[in-house]
Amino acid sequence: MQAALYSAFAQPLEIVTVPDPATPTDGAVIQVGANGICRSDWHGWMGHDPDIRLPHVPGHEFAGEVVETGTAVTRFQPGDRVTVPFAVGCGRCAQCLAGDQHICDDYFQPGFTAWGSFAQYVAIPHADVNLVRLPDDVSYVTAASLGCRFITSFRAVVAQGRLAPGEWLVVHGCGGVGLSAIMIGRALGAQVIGVDIDEDKLAFAREMGATHALNAARQPNLLDAIRDLSGGAHVALDALGSTITCRNSILSLRKRGRHVQVGLMVGEHSNAPLPMDHVVAKELEILGSHGMQAHAYGPLLEMLRASALQPQRLVRQRIGLEAAPEALAAMTDFRGVGITVIDRF
Repeated sequence: MQAALYSAFAQPLEIVTVPDPATPTDGAVIQVGANGICRSDWHGWMGHDPDIRLPHVPGHEFAGEVVETGTAVTRFQPGDRVTVPFAVGCGRCAQCLAGDQHICDDYFQPGFTAWGSFAQYVAIPHADVNLVRLPDDVSYVTAASLGCRFITSFRAVVAQGRLAPGEWLVVHGCGGVGLSAIMIGRALGAQVIGVDIDEDKLAFAREMGATHALNAARQPNLLDAIRDLSGGAHVALDALGSTITCRNSILSLRKRGRHVQVGLMVGEHSNAPLPMDHVVAKELEILGSHGMQAHAYGPLLEMLRASALQPQRLVRQRIGLEAAPEALAAMTDFRGVGITVIDRF
């Protein structure tokens, strides 16, 4: 099969021919129909993820058709249209048995713990636990746009943030995760403030439903501006993952507000100082959000089919596999607006 592979961190990917993946006894091989290019792929390529062993094929935001299943698989068969959460559970550990497969003690992550979906085929273990059957009217590109960004935002806003109609949501960082959160927040009936330093991204945030968009680089006092608009957020997301955006997210909350950390805090940001005096005085909640379980996709897919959510609107560019190396490298400079999806292999 054809795949995009790198043999050294932060060095260009190459399109190469590699063996097709073997089918796990309890797993499935999926022919990739579409695959999103995510900043998590960029973090892995830069060497920020200790699970990656070189050489490596990235990719975890994919959808496609099952072409082969292992002998232990009972719920899926060749021809099924599926997508997969980026965090795959083993189905046996305490977390999985509690329904929290996305934080499995023995997790599998395509594109991180094993080769991923910048390729024509990808193998997934524990298929009965982790595959998500797609409705016929949800395209592979739409399903790939759910990727890790949209499903992570969905769980962050709905399950972790517990956002309610009429509340204020502030989203710090209007990349793929942030734009997803904005769309979800508006669909839930919230007032949403998008924050970024890029005017193009802020314009796109307005298109996705942001009721207000603030340029943090041009605000004399960003936190005052947020308070003037909202009185302080009920829920705030750091969708980027930096010391500044994490701190601003916490400080933008009203009393008893909920901060949800979605953006990865790595490198120099991994031990960011937090304003814990505000956390205590205002009785704030600090929550993390890491993906979503396969069994939790139902409400999200229902909202897609009812057009209450349209994640495909986030897709701004469709490319062939041969263009994936350049698209991944471009994330170094935070270039581009919206989501790029590989739909030709």
